[in-house]
Amino acid sequence: MPRFLAAMALFAPLLVVPIASAQELTGTLKKIKDSKTVSLGYRASSIPFSYLNKSREPIGYSIDLCNAVVDEISKELEGVEIGVNYKLVRAETRNPAVRSGEIDLECGSTTANFQRKKEVAFSPIFFIAGTKILVPWSSTIASYRDLRDKTVVVTAGTTNEEAVRAISEKQDLAIKFLVGKDHAESFVLLKEGKADAFASDDVLLYGLVATTGSADQYHVVGEYLSYDPYGLMYRKDDPDFAAVVDRTFSRLAQSRELVQLYNKWFQQRLPTGETLDLPMSPQLEEIFRVEGVPE
Repeated sequence: MPRFLAAMALFAPLLVVPIASAQELTGTLKKIKDSKTVSLGYRASSIPFSYLNKSREPIGYSIDLCNAVVDEISKELEGVEIGVNYKLVRAETRNPAVRSGEIDLECGSTTANFQRKKEVAFSPIFFIAGTKILVPWSSTIASYRDLRDKTVVVTAGTTNEEAVRAISEKQDLAIKFLVGKDHAESFVLLKEGKADAFASDDVLLYGLVATTGSADQYHVVGEYLSYDPYGLMYRKDDPDFAAVVDRTFSRLAQSRELVQLYNKWFQQRLPTGETLDLPMSPQLEEIFRVEGVPE
């Protein structure tokens, strides 16, 4: 192969041609261009990823990431002004809402696991969580081993429910389960004494404790019962839209805005007044480096 052609072959993958000008639009991008609207799914109590402020408006880390994708979509569509339609989803309704086209992008706290990837697609990872348990300070529960014959509340449609049920069966713990429709309801069931513990992603438990001002009443205990990498969820088999999402994360990583957004929601005072003070884990730092954050 001539030297010039060999060099071009090496650099060809780096030459990005805007999808909108290279071919006729299909899938989600066509839907958005035709309607001039993108539908974003949000969660009401996934703090600080996706929740409501005092004005009942969706805010959070995941909301900011989704809005960055919306900006990239507008660029892809050559500056078309796009309206944003927010739609409330719960853990058990988020996957069907994506698949049916009710929402184009889910901005929450969803684990990008193998089972879900059979039905939907995910953005690059932007957080790593894991299942832990929340109990009153007065409780003697310190680990999943102390849950024998106890009642645990979980939120419907979550990986936490699967993790605790699996542990219960494997260890023959005979755990009894209550299921809340969302994290806020699950927390209420714990506060009302109907459950001995609330199992959820550790970061969501910290967020609920912080925003409800109940750190003197409840604390997070135990070892991790699952590994939960978060991604933004969108429809499968839509390579054009996937390219826009991936390009958004690459831009945010290379400009270090991805790190700045993390600090905004986990290290600084939240718009609702709380501070989580959760430093970035070494695992997430490494993932961000792989995604393009400079050293």
